[in-house]
Amino acid sequence: MSDHKLLGIAGALRKGSYNRMLLREAARIFDPAEFVEADLRLPLFDQDLQDEAGIPPEVQRLADQIAAADAVVIAGPEYNKSISGVLKNALDWVSRTEDNPWADKPVAIVSATGGRAGGERTQFALRLCLVPFRARVLAGPEVLVGQAPGQFDAGGRLTNEINLKALEALMQALKTEISPAVGH
Repeated sequence: MSDHKLLGIAGALRKGSYNRMLLREAARIFDPAEFVEADLRLPLFDQDLQDEAGIPPEVQRLADQIAAADAVVIAGPEYNKSISGVLKNALDWVSRTEDNPWADKPVAIVSATGGRAGGERTQFALRLCLVPFRARVLAGPEVLVGQAPGQFDAGGRLTNEINLKALEALMQALKTEISPAVGH
């Protein structure tokens, strides 16, 4: 077990989503001292809401979780060839909080989809969305789990050896990326 705090963000709300399974596999392999899974059940971003009531508590909690984590893993489904609405909404809300919890934060991106490509477009779009935050997004190895319904066993464990090796390598790269950030 490492001494690191890992935050997991699943871009799908469904409890049994393949991205949630992939996120939990990433956490299992990473083996952090503490793993927190973010809750993206947030109100839709609305400037009027922010002007009237400020940052919603659940949004501030997410920003605080990002800030407190040593690293973040985002598991993003591909909805209509891009990131999910709930993930984009979360990014939009967090951008409105004080400071920038993403700045210099090591981030790994993984994706699982029902199609063959495994989420290439969602990963590309998510990388673009994270640019203004100045996060340290790992370039790879890419973890693109295509045809996800056949890639997990009944316990939610990833069974495809190629994807499993890529996920292991990505989690090792994430641990290595944390090292320079410790003590900041």
